[in-house]
This record gives sequence, C-alpha cells and structure tokens, in this order.
Amino acid sequence: MESILLFVIGIAVLVFSAEKLIGYLVGVASRWTISLFLIAVIFTGIEFDDLAFGIVLNLEDLSNVALGTVIGTTVAMTGIVLAISAIVAPCEVEVPRSYLVLFVLAPIVMLAFALTGFFTVASGIVLLAAFVAFVGFVAWREYAARKPVFRNAEVYEQLEKVGAGVGGGGSVALPDGPPADGGHHFTLPPDLRIDQGFLKARSHSPGVGLGLAVLALIGLVIGAVAAGQATEGVIETLGIEGTVFGVTIATLALSLEDIFLTAEPQRRGAPEIAVANVIGSVVFSVTGKLGIILLTGGAIAVDEDVVAWHLPVLIVMTAIAAGFLATGRLRRWHGIVLLVLYVAYFVVSLVAFGGVPMDD
Repeated sequence: MESILLFVIGIAVLVFSAEKLIGYLVGVASRWTISLFLIAVIFTGIEFDDLAFGIVLNLEDLSNVALGTVIGTTVAMTGIVLAISAIVAPCEVEVPRSYLVLFVLAPIVMLAFALTGFFTVASGIVLLAAFVAFVGFVAWREYAARKPVFRNAEVYEQLEKVGAGVGGGGSVALPDGPPADGGHHFTLPPDLRIDQGFLKARSHSPGVGLGLAVLALIGLVIGAVAAGQATEGVIETLGIEGTVFGVTIATLALSLEDIFLTAEPQRRGAPEIAVANVIGSVVFSVTGKLGIILLTGGAIAVDEDVVAWHLPVLIVMTAIAAGFLATGRLRRWHGIVLLVLYVAYFVVSLVAFGGVPMDD
C-alpha cells in the first residue's frame, strides 16, 4: 500500500508541476510571437513529466515498463485524449497534410527499429534526430508561410492593446480585428477563448518567468523520481506484468494532464492548441522521448508482444485519428470510435497479455 500511495503522490506532483511549467514557458515564449503550433509542440508535445518518468524507469532496470509507458501514453493520446476532446467539444480543425503524414509515419519508424529485437543507443540517436528534424520542419514551414499555421502568440498582443484584464478567473473573449498599431496581423475568430493563466504568466518578466519554470521543472523531476521508485512495489502488489502496467495503469495516470490540455482549449474555442498537443505528443513519444530514454538508460529488449500487438495497435489508432483530423472536423462519433477502440485495447492488453498473478 505504501508503494501505491507514493506512486499516486508522485503522479499528482507530476501533473501539477507540468501544468505550471507549461504555463510559465508559454507566457515567456508568447513575447517572441512564436507560432502557437510550435509552442504546443515544444512545451506540451515534449512531455517533460513522461520523459522524466521513463528515464527513471529505465535507470531502475524497469526497461519493459519504460517501453510500455512510451507505447501506452502514445496510444492514449488518440484513444483517450483526442477521443474525449472530440466527444466533449466537436469542432472544425485545419491541420496541414504534411503534419498528418509525419504524425502517421512516426510510429512506423519506431516499429522498424522494434523489428530488430532491440532499441539500442544508436537507434536512440536516430530517433532523437528525427524529432529534432520534425521540430525544424515545423519551424521552417511556419516561417516560410509568413503567417501562423495556427493562431499564434499575437493573440496576447491584441489582448494587451484592447486593454483586456488578467484578473479573476475564467476566460477572455478576443475581439475580431487588426492590431491597434496597424502592423502585421491576422483575423481573430470572435469565439476564441484564452485561459487567463497564460496571460498572468505573460505578465512576468522573462527572467522571473524562466525562474518559475525552473522551479516547476524541479517539482516535475521530484514527482517522476517518486513515481518511478514506487513502480516496482506497485507491480508486486497488484501482480501485473511490467509492460502491461506501463500501457494501462501508469498510462491512465499520466494522461490526466493531456486530457486537460486538449479538452479545455478545444472547449473554449481554440482547438488548434489541442490538435497541436496531440500531434506533437505522439511524434515526440515515439521518437524524441524514446531516444532520450535509450541514451540515458541504455538499450531495451523488445518483447514479441510489443511487435505483434502493441505497436500495430498504435499504428492503426494513429492512422484512424489522422483520417478523422483530415476531414476538417472532429465529430462526436469520431471520439466514440477512438474511445471504444482504446477500451478494447486496454481489455485485451490486461487479459490476454497480463499473465496470471502467482504467489512467490
């Protein structure tokens, strides 16, 4: 029971610290008018909490759990996070086709390495380089377009120019129109809502914002260490096979942050943030996150179940999600389909691949 309690506390600290970290970093980055999609890829797609958790697991010789968590959290991004967002707030979306292609290709690249039987340090370098190339491509594409692919940080500038306050709770409605100074602008949809937490974070000076972000990062690492150290005890207590624990219980706990970061912006009229979070998280998980875990903790052997079941499910779920996004509108039935598929995956993983608990 002590291990379970420590695991729960660690996950709670992870989620809280990640929320604070993202808020402060977005507040600082918005002053540089970086596109919203790029911000989401870097500061929500790069999931610092999941990354720290996976590193600790691999260093604790729980590489099968680390790999299971990588796969499980990635499947959950479409099967839980995107599904719940579509069910709660169906909406129109506009995603560049090139992003969707990379979204689908990323898990296929992971499968190619898995077929060799091992994820090595060398494959980790390649996977990390692939994620860096993805971020570079996104940055180049948006710069070359000379306009935001998604609504960008200029929303903050317009809020300040129209005198919108940052006090109180809830959200702020943005007017539709150009900046007061007549400079470069884009049309703001009248239904856009921005969480005031980001506005408050923006009110800090860059130095203070970065300092607060460092404190949040420290809290995130502490939470990851606590959850990672408690994992072995949880496995023994519940009698669950390591990889299955990673793709089920740990995944559900680590998905709470992403559900909030995806469903809330979509419900408030900014679905671009939600979609960017999902695409960025999936690409990062199967390339950058796995690569860093391998570089810090060493090679990971790949079980037959990973190649025969978990990765094929991941590829199929990602392809289906990409197909839904390509239609230009997330509908409620899209979310239901994704959620039903995830529940089926969850049940089969737990029943067919979890083994039978046995006394020592």
